[in-house]
Amino acid sequence: MNTPRTPLVVVGDALLDHDLCGRADRLAPDAPVPVVHGTRRSSRPGGAALAACLAASDGRPVTLVTALGADPASDTLRELLSGRVTLVEVPLEGALSSKTRVLAGDRPLLRLDDGDGRARETTGPAVAAVTGAEGVLVADYGRGTADVLRAALTTAAAEAPVVWDPHVRGRAPVPGVRLATPSAQEARAFARRLEDGRDSDEQAGLRTAARDARTLVQGWRARAVAVTLGERGALLSHGETPLLVPTPAAAAGDPCGAGDRFAATAAALLADGALTEAAVQEAVHAATRYVAEGGARALAVREQADAPEHLPADGDTTADAVRTAARVRAAGGTLVAAGGCFDLLHAGHVALLQAARRAGDCLIVCVNSDDSVRRRKGGGRPLVPVADRVRVLRALECVDAVAVFDDDTPERLLGELRPHIWAKGGDYARTRLPEQPLVESWGGQVLLLPYLDGRSTTGLARRAARSPAPATEPGR
Repeated sequence: MNTPRTPLVVVGDALLDHDLCGRADRLAPDAPVPVVHGTRRSSRPGGAALAACLAASDGRPVTLVTALGADPASDTLRELLSGRVTLVEVPLEGALSSKTRVLAGDRPLLRLDDGDGRARETTGPAVAAVTGAEGVLVADYGRGTADVLRAALTTAAAEAPVVWDPHVRGRAPVPGVRLATPSAQEARAFARRLEDGRDSDEQAGLRTAARDARTLVQGWRARAVAVTLGERGALLSHGETPLLVPTPAAAAGDPCGAGDRFAATAAALLADGALTEAAVQEAVHAATRYVAEGGARALAVREQADAPEHLPADGDTTADAVRTAARVRAAGGTLVAAGGCFDLLHAGHVALLQAARRAGDCLIVCVNSDDSVRRRKGGGRPLVPVADRVRVLRALECVDAVAVFDDDTPERLLGELRPHIWAKGGDYARTRLPEQPLVESWGGQVLLLPYLDGRSTTGLARRAARSPAPATEPGR
């Protein structure tokens, strides 16, 4: 049974984003600029509206408090948000800000910005939504929404977890926020303001990020600051020795909106009662998956892929794995799948899965159900039930999703996932796998990876059985 997810209120400046995507394989004859042709135009929520949609895509009730007006961009954004989030508007003076990116493949070439509207004033419904929230995310893009609601946000921070994602054009967070999530560049800029503008020749690195985070924790009176570091992960500080949370794997793709994905995940988990360290770790993983799955441009694909016509009936993790596979394929990423019983997870398993994840952009692990393991291994197996095996696998940084199959082989599940690579241990080198023709039928590849010698679940179980039993503990 799924635990209900705590509703989240997102406060901040909504934007309207457009992408013009095409190909660029020559320069213009009259100027040394690329010629982009075959363009496709798409529109999507941006800024705080993107953060709200990302939080809602996880199945969470989300209310977006933002400034909208009577201009065409505001009307378009209202249509894009319809059915995704509950909208609470404050008045906008001027036209809604929008930006248009021109891209050649995944490479941005140019950005055009329009509209300079700002939030004019607050409203009673907006104040009520903020002060009554169980969890708040502030996506402050410096266009006034957080400013007009600053008193309400101060009240909310004393009662509920508030995550503040700042922008250099905006103000500092209100005192008492549970977590602030600046990028390294934003942290440097805000720290310089608190240091009376003193400049520094020091390159942006871990030492600088740690010092800036400590400065911001103290200067902002925040409970914690997580400085996002792109491909390096995030640095979490409570004001003392920081914690580095690395990314689970390198993710090649469009990073636009990765900060919103990070902040939305952290805010949602803190609203659910998670510890800050756990929330930041999962936020790093979510941002990495987001980039690998296509980033902001995959948002429309994501909404369509969330409800495929057929899903395996093995539980939420399998359905999530199928949706993840669809998103990665749609975004042009390389999907890797690996399979096995993974009963008593050991070093050989971990080495195999780490190598498999490095072969692509996303790793889905296919796990035999308890009945499938018993048919293959005998009545004494599995030693660990499937729910626990799934939980342990999902905790590995290299694993993006886990799917369970009940057949003797994973062929039916592979037909749902359609991975580009099916990874197996090197001990299968002299064996033709029964699923190989299926994988090759859609252009996929079977890839063998080195396997650590001498590691096996059977061997671990035998050694454990030969070990002397411990003395009985009192009261057991």
